[in-house]
Amino acid sequence: MRHLAIEVGDIRFVARLEEEAAPRTCAAFLELLPFANQVIHSRWSGEAVWIPLGDFDTRLGFENHTSHPSRGDILLYPGGFSETEILFAYGSSCFASKMGQLAGNHFLTVVEGGGRLMEMGRRVLWQGAQPIRFSDPGQR
Repeated sequence: MRHLAIEVGDIRFVARLEEEAAPRTCAAFLELLPFANQVIHSRWSGEAVWIPLGDFDTRLGFENHTSHPSRGDILLYPGGFSETEILFAYGSSCFASKMGQLAGNHFLTVVEGGGRLMEMGRRVLWQGAQPIRFSDPGQR
């Protein structure tokens, strides 16, 4: 199984790529590594943070998609009804936008650092946008 390192500010996670369940999404995301952006608190999805990607064309459809991510699940919404985005659930979440409920491709699952998910979410909620970086664990 392959893993990615995720840094949100100074909080570090390790996530498992869900390559069997979402092979096309994983392959497309791996091409973007290292991927750095900012994460902001979700407006409609509950205990989750998100990375808005606007009209970025992922050339993906749906695979392993869900509207109800579990704590530590990371989804990629390939666009369509709403803008392309990445959703990172840190607690109870129902994926939605101003257009209504959405489903995103579950392609990463946090396997290390889960005890700091709530801290990360609250930091983004109360302190605002935070830098986020996805990379191979050996990269810096």
